[in-house]
Amino acid sequence: MANGGGGGGGGGGGSSLRMSSNIHANHLSLDASSSSSSSSSSSSSSSSVHEPKMDALIIPVTMEVPCDSRGQRMWWAFLASSMVTFFGGLFIILLWRTLKYLWTVCCHCGGKTKEAQKINNGSSQADGTLKPVDEKEETVAAEVGWMTSVKDWAGVMISAQTLTGRVLVVLVFALSIGALVIYFIDSSNPIESCQNFYKDFTLQIDMAFNVFFLLYFGLRFIAANDKLWFWLEVNSVVDFFTVPPVFVSVYLNRSWLGLRFLRALRLIQFSEILQFLNILKTSNSIKLVNLLSIFISTWLTAAGFIHLVENSGDPWENFQNNQALTYWECVYLLMVTMSTVGYGDVYAKTTLGRLFMVFFILGGLAMFARYVPEIAALILNRNKFGGTFNKHGGRKHIVVCGHITLESVSNFLKDFLHKDRDDVNVEIVFLHNISPNLELEALFKRHFTQVEFYQGSVLNPHDLARVKIESADACLILANKYCADPDAEDASNIMRVISIKNYHPKIRIITQMLQYHNKAHLLNIPSWNWKEGDDAICLAELKLGFIAQSCLAQGLSTMLANLFSMRSFIKIEEDTWQKYYLEGVSNEMYTEYLSSAFVGLSFPTVCELCFVKLKLLMIAIEYKSANRESRILINPGNHLKIQEGTLGFFIASDAKEVKRAFFYCKACHDDITDPKRIKKCGCKRLEDEQPSTLSPKKKQRNGGMRNSPSSSPKLMRHDPLLIPGNDQIDNMDSNVKKYDSTGMFHWCAPKEIEKVILTRSEAAMTVLSGHVVVCIFGDVSSALIGLRNLVMPLRASNFHYHELKHIVFVGSIEYLKREWETLHNFPKVSILPGTPLSRADLRAVNINLCDMCVILSANQNNIDDTSLQDKECILASLNIKSMQFDDSIGVLQANSQGFTPPGMDRSSPDNSPVHGMLRQPSITTGVNIPIITELVNDTNVQFLDQDDDDDPDTELYLTQPFACGTAFAVSVLDSLMSATYFNDNILTLIRTLVTGGATPELEALIAEENALRGGYSTPQTLANRDRCRVAQLALLDGPFADLGDGGCYGDLFCKALKTYNMLCFGIYRLRDAHLSTPSQCTKRYVITNPPYEFELVPTDLIFCLMQFDHNAGQSRASLSHSSHSSQSSSKKSSSVHSIPSTANRQNRPKSRESRDKQKYVQEERL
Repeated sequence: MANGGGGGGGGGGGSSLRMSSNIHANHLSLDASSSSSSSSSSSSSSSSVHEPKMDALIIPVTMEVPCDSRGQRMWWAFLASSMVTFFGGLFIILLWRTLKYLWTVCCHCGGKTKEAQKINNGSSQADGTLKPVDEKEETVAAEVGWMTSVKDWAGVMISAQTLTGRVLVVLVFALSIGALVIYFIDSSNPIESCQNFYKDFTLQIDMAFNVFFLLYFGLRFIAANDKLWFWLEVNSVVDFFTVPPVFVSVYLNRSWLGLRFLRALRLIQFSEILQFLNILKTSNSIKLVNLLSIFISTWLTAAGFIHLVENSGDPWENFQNNQALTYWECVYLLMVTMSTVGYGDVYAKTTLGRLFMVFFILGGLAMFARYVPEIAALILNRNKFGGTFNKHGGRKHIVVCGHITLESVSNFLKDFLHKDRDDVNVEIVFLHNISPNLELEALFKRHFTQVEFYQGSVLNPHDLARVKIESADACLILANKYCADPDAEDASNIMRVISIKNYHPKIRIITQMLQYHNKAHLLNIPSWNWKEGDDAICLAELKLGFIAQSCLAQGLSTMLANLFSMRSFIKIEEDTWQKYYLEGVSNEMYTEYLSSAFVGLSFPTVCELCFVKLKLLMIAIEYKSANRESRILINPGNHLKIQEGTLGFFIASDAKEVKRAFFYCKACHDDITDPKRIKKCGCKRLEDEQPSTLSPKKKQRNGGMRNSPSSSPKLMRHDPLLIPGNDQIDNMDSNVKKYDSTGMFHWCAPKEIEKVILTRSEAAMTVLSGHVVVCIFGDVSSALIGLRNLVMPLRASNFHYHELKHIVFVGSIEYLKREWETLHNFPKVSILPGTPLSRADLRAVNINLCDMCVILSANQNNIDDTSLQDKECILASLNIKSMQFDDSIGVLQANSQGFTPPGMDRSSPDNSPVHGMLRQPSITTGVNIPIITELVNDTNVQFLDQDDDDDPDTELYLTQPFACGTAFAVSVLDSLMSATYFNDNILTLIRTLVTGGATPELEALIAEENALRGGYSTPQTLANRDRCRVAQLALLDGPFADLGDGGCYGDLFCKALKTYNMLCFGIYRLRDAHLSTPSQCTKRYVITNPPYEFELVPTDLIFCLMQFDHNAGQSRASLSHSSHSSQSSSKKSSSVHSIPSTANRQNRPKSRESRDKQKYVQEERL
């Protein structure tokens, strides 16, 4: 029997020398030895019966490692240490809670008994009993205070809120991963083996780690508020099944792999650790790490369990059914199981392993199906629009944010990257918090060399740092023009400005604003500074300003919109109206510094030279006064001389043409007839400090050269002859306020809305002609569109009072009451409550005799269907065009009451060809009524004219209604963003032309009081009236009639400039004027900046910039109130609706010859 045991031991020893051998092999060798020695002695037969069972429990033994001499397995001791620790601690906690509960109940009952005794025994006994109770309470309070202090100290030690706590938490996690790595190393050894603690290095390291874990467990236990829940936490269970077995290993000099794989559950805290280290900051990265850590920890833990049971076998099978599987084979098995692939090359053989796999498949499959796709989506998408912008050497970049959609981005890029801008060496970085759709992403890819998109918000400083906002050349903020709540949209953009300025105060910002009154909020931002290039493009202000200018010169809105929009030249061979229109469309506004050859010349001289010789149209200059303030002067007149380094504003087809004004040299280019040959000459070497040719991207930010918006015309002329003389000032009552405090607009005392309301009968009895009818759709809930911006240009002070067109609003009185607060200081304004769809209301306001009918709607953005957004405006326009009028009725009424419509009375200064448009002698159909309709959706323009052949997909600027100036859409203002970036003077020029003279001082005043303030007439305020205005010059009659029939446009340009200081810049021509046969069509279209040799026709109307005429105020021609109204007993009707009668009528010229003579006399005075 001893030999048999020795053989078994030898077999076991041989197997122990091969540490990689498995227990199953040892069993085989032991079985063979026992069989060979079974016949050695018959006296030991009873012992040999139990030999196989003993062999099944034998483990490898070496002589160097003191271990159990019989080689019996001791796994139960390791497991028992964990179970006793867990259940023992749980029992103690529950026992403590039970005793504490019983003690609390007893004390509560005892307290009630003592309270009853105190009441019964009286106050004297109560005093005696209170003393020991107080002493006891002080003792308890002291104990509680000591325990609380220890608990707080432990909480601070393990809290990640302090540096010590963070270090400790990170250290525990790192050591847990180290312990897991040791488990990976030991997994190549048998499940249980004898090891010497003093010679096994990995066991020593693992022991040190677990001692630290034990101390950390104690700190956590002390700091825990609820000990029971702490005992059942995952981290606590991990410590129970990993820490005690290590101490058992030291005691027994053997190692059991056991449940050490549970350390993998610590990986779940990986995202928390990275957050403590400030590595994870975004929600996507935190979510990704969370998913990965949960998935991997579950995977590794389950693989460890399979490795344990498969290499050990089932206990009830005496561990005979085990199989040799490495840990990484178990990891592979779990992966193919979770993924439902199941190749079958590795599988579980033990009953415990198979039972575990049954339950793991349910949970693992659900986890795999949920986590893996989400992890893949986060990994694939997280860097698509993330990351950081990297500047390429030498290239500037701008950041575009706000309302980023396919429409807004495509319109912006089409204008910003237009070929006419020369080489645009600017990268465009779009920043938006929503990832782009497929169409928008495709648009970005088509412009990938100059465009990048990053997902983020400008309200987040981290995202601003990603797009390098501190080094950006500018930040552009786009607004949603079609939003239902304009004030909310403006508030969002103002918040974006605040965030950007807070991050980098010096950044230049150009933002779109929807409402005029919201511009005042930008002034509250301390770092907002127009001197540094900050600009706010108010769409309502400019849109209504464009429409207002069309009331003064029909078609001007189309011309101005085309000037600051980049359009490619489209050549048409046929002799159609589209040919001449498109030739003008290709012109844009540019700025360029004037050559030194122009220094000392007057503005008209330089303007004529540029037009005739350089083929350039100069309309304005940037003038520096004696105090070095820069202002933009539009057609300033012959009194002003060109200075060195003067910036000129030109209308040309591309930037290269404008360079001729900078390169021009009188010595070298005086005899050149081809303007294309005017290039930089050899005799003229420009100094380095002289600004080089400024293509559109360089004409803006030149330090002090940047003009202020206050250059919107202040005193634009300085000829003392043109400042009102004393006789004119004396004739004015200094106590009467006729203008606002800035002198830029006509003003009257505030009027109640009831005093300007007309009934239908009152409107019919009031003679209205040459007026402006504003058809407005709106109600109580509609967003305000800011009608003040429409009225202000029509009340500019560079018009005399009798030249002001009466304005009649037709619409809902509830809506107009909300707008009235901003309108009650303007004269000649009336309201007819009704609807623009009512023909009775339209006839009551004599719409057939109006100078312009404006159709607006405040309800356009409240409709989801874009094709129906303009339904009210379109219906109103078609309704007016289908109306028929009996001209004899209007003429008879006018003559019977002493009134002749403008255009019929040739002697009226209002209808002088020099001053205004010649009206048609009669209008019998609504088609001939001048109308301008505001549209939201560009494609709806096809419904305005039923007789045109515009394709629905045609761009707005190519359609007939837009070319004729009868339609206007806010989308054309999108081009102002890029135009303002490349040349911030352009916005100032446009604002000067269309607003009638709005200045920063006036905007600040309106921001304070929301209304104009009246001011007394002084020489300073009256001088502000002396500024140019746009008018239309008729060629059918007047001093230019000889040029109207076959004359050249260039001859007209030079004659008007020399004789009247009028600057011509376009033609408003009848659509069918090119046809040889007469046509009844009265539609006109716009021709911008025609060439010198362009042939004129008698029916042409010429767009021109004319000077303010001081003498025109001497003659007043205004509309008379009807005799019926004047004799009415209603004082209200007589005082409100009657228009001042004609004064000094005898001074009015009686014939065209006397009128021409007077104009020439005035010119001689100039």
